[in-house]
Amino acid sequence: MNTDSLSVKFWGVRGSIACAGPNYVVYGGNTSCLEVTCGGHRMVFDAGTGLRSLGLDMLAKHSGPIDLFLTHTHFDHVVGLPFFVPMFLPQSEVRIWAGHLAPRLSLEEAIRGLMIEPLFPVPPDIFRAKIDYRDFRAGETLNPYPGVTLRTAPLNHPNGATGYRVDYGGKSICYITDTEHVEGQLDRTIISLVQNADIMIYDASYTDAEYPRFKGFGHSTWEEGVRLAKAAKVKTFVAFHHDPSHDDKVMAGIEKDLIKELPGAVVAKEGLVLTP
Repeated sequence: MNTDSLSVKFWGVRGSIACAGPNYVVYGGNTSCLEVTCGGHRMVFDAGTGLRSLGLDMLAKHSGPIDLFLTHTHFDHVVGLPFFVPMFLPQSEVRIWAGHLAPRLSLEEAIRGLMIEPLFPVPPDIFRAKIDYRDFRAGETLNPYPGVTLRTAPLNHPNGATGYRVDYGGKSICYITDTEHVEGQLDRTIISLVQNADIMIYDASYTDAEYPRFKGFGHSTWEEGVRLAKAAKVKTFVAFHHDPSHDDKVMAGIEKDLIKELPGAVVAKEGLVLTP
């Protein structure tokens, strides 16, 4: 194994709600979940419905502590958590991180709210893993493993959200989703976080043409992502958090337009693996 390798695998790329059926086969219908591998370490970002499949994969291949970093705790980003197999294994150690809640609320309180009756049949007490809920403030720098640096930043989203930058072995992957831009004004906080990054994964829920109908929803466009990527000199831009109304046919058109605007850009698909 190359101990300096950095990669990201997409287990869920959809936003707002999972989508099933023949029109969501090519790009995928599971909600947000990424796996970032830093040498021998596997870190998880967001706990959407894609987390279930990742958990089964980890059951077969992974040992050691699991770090799960949440951008925020809206349903589409945490709904997979009660179906994450390692949470039910006594030998598992799971550290769950969130930077948008403290001090008004703790992450553990938020997870308990997710699994409260009559909305869910069992509480988090059903979990058998050793779980460590870790609240931090967006803007802090985290060091979950030796040589792994996570810079964080607050994002513009209802109830708050956190953007992440993973630096390892001289390479970098940024995960910036569930953020709303201001038209005609580049977000300097995001530019600072993603400057010269190898990969930037960005909230591309809408197109610029669609955006006016969804102001205030907390999401952005692929065109704004391109503008940010160019301004920050990002090497590879990845459009992510696809809107439920964007089925495979719509996404194929967006992919064509994106690559025309920014050659080398990528539209996230379930199962896709990118290595800087």
